[in-house]
Amino acid sequence: MLQFSFWDILSNLLIATQWTIVLSLIAFFCGGIVGLILLFMRTSKIAALEWFTKIYIEFFQGTPLLMQLFLFFFGIALFGFEVSPWAAATLALTFWTSAFLTEIWRGCVEAIPKGQWEASSSLALSYIEQMRYVILPQASRIAVAPTVGFSVQVIKGTALASIIGFVELTKAGTMLNNATFRPFLVYSLVALIYFCLCFPLSWWAKKIEGRLNVAR
Repeated sequence: MLQFSFWDILSNLLIATQWTIVLSLIAFFCGGIVGLILLFMRTSKIAALEWFTKIYIEFFQGTPLLMQLFLFFFGIALFGFEVSPWAAATLALTFWTSAFLTEIWRGCVEAIPKGQWEASSSLALSYIEQMRYVILPQASRIAVAPTVGFSVQVIKGTALASIIGFVELTKAGTMLNNATFRPFLVYSLVALIYFCLCFPLSWWAKKIEGRLNVAR
């Protein structure tokens, strides 16, 4: 059994936390881009695009994230392409995030009064122009709180990437526990670090939501 002091364990966990944060940021940013594209498709009133988007959302919302990680990690390899745990985790989390963000943002867009759509149509604006200049600026105010709140789920979702060998906070905790046989200390620190990452975002989301409710 290797001898690790408290500070050795903590420093190793903090190093792994950097990868949790990086993976979360990449998944959230890329998922937001994909989600915005899907939002335009979902609200376009073009049957084929709506049909595709519905199936996409149902698949990624209706199946476990763990299964999606397995599909990207093992499934792509069946076609002769080598996929690293980092790439598989990034792809799976990006598509998973995009499905949820699309639905969050669709709800915010549909919360905008129909009169706004009718008024922008009377100005002969195209669908893209309506969304860009009229609808999205208003919907974005509503979307901030739930979007920030969902980022907590993205951070916690990165823990599943440890199953396919990606070394982030949870995987590092497992490795340190196997080396030190001090599960209570190791996993208490892991839980504390996750709390420090997630609580400020949850608090911020509630604060934003409260301000918007007062503004209304």
